[in-house]
Amino acid sequence: MKLFQCAACDQILFFENALCTRCGHALAYLPEGARLTPLEPTEASESTGEYLALSPDLKKAKVRVCKNYAAGVCNWAIRAEEKDEFCRSCRLTTVIPNLGDADHADGWARLEAAKRRLLYTLYGLGLPVESKAESPERGLAFAFKNDEKDEKVLTGHADGLITINVAEADDPFREKMRKKLAEGYRTLLGHFRHEIGHYYWDRLVKDTDQLASFREKFGDESASYEESVKRHYEQGPPPEWQNSFVSAYATMHPWEDFAETWAHYLHMVDTLETARAYRLTARPTVKPADTDLTLQTTRLDFTDFDDLAGAWVTLTLAINSLNRSMGLNDPYPFVLSTPAIEKVRFVHDLIEQNAKQ
Repeated sequence: MKLFQCAACDQILFFENALCTRCGHALAYLPEGARLTPLEPTEASESTGEYLALSPDLKKAKVRVCKNYAAGVCNWAIRAEEKDEFCRSCRLTTVIPNLGDADHADGWARLEAAKRRLLYTLYGLGLPVESKAESPERGLAFAFKNDEKDEKVLTGHADGLITINVAEADDPFREKMRKKLAEGYRTLLGHFRHEIGHYYWDRLVKDTDQLASFREKFGDESASYEESVKRHYEQGPPPEWQNSFVSAYATMHPWEDFAETWAHYLHMVDTLETARAYRLTARPTVKPADTDLTLQTTRLDFTDFDDLAGAWVTLTLAINSLNRSMGLNDPYPFVLSTPAIEKVRFVHDLIEQNAKQ
């Protein structure tokens, strides 16, 4: 994630900001061009809902804020000429939880914030993102639901619909589940990145010339998923799974292996972009005499996978060490083996081949 700057006062801004604390301008994010812009009201703003976008490259284009902006659920904007009331992110949400419960309302806002961060990365990578309205058969939709007496909501993906239980937005619940399932890592953003991996497997691998290469790396996905799930939860991951997989959950089935690897790739590119935005340089002082691990992330070329992977190793060593210095758990509790890295490379190459030019 890159840093943003207020065009009205030069204050540093962050992706989730809706107000500049220095100059007081309302802010809105336009996904076209990835601009977080201050908004200037006009005499007609009260009646039209239109504002001027002050970012110089937007040339005072007229925009409207998303319908969910006023509720504090969204900070995105829409070009004034567009007819939609909702932004490109909120239009993808087809079901929201019961807002009669205050916890559900807060959880919904957290879900939408995580989805917007996911979309930032997908747009940046040039991946196809279409709603069900735009493409009924291949489009994407999200359902954010809460458990009811007669329905327990399971987080998952099916035919382009990603369903997430709003309870996953509750930190104590998610931590409880993380420990119960013996997961080293479980975050709300991680759920989005994992489930979108299933969606893109359907779009970019299934029934394509990539399938044979996928099977060489991940295995035969035609193996019974139900039997694989049953075996996983009864027997656990195979011994020494770390030698070939990014996580224990990835060992369940080739579909889950791909989704976990896809999520891992999104973790990598987003975190490395953040490091580059802060001009972070990682120079480990302990290294083999014949190996130079110095890495200037501001020079990283993300189209070169070897640079990306090398940057990732250096950066994660640093952030884990920083957390330990504060007495906190490792934010990156993974070790990537060579076979696992090659699976990540497959995802990288797949995205490069399908990116919009």
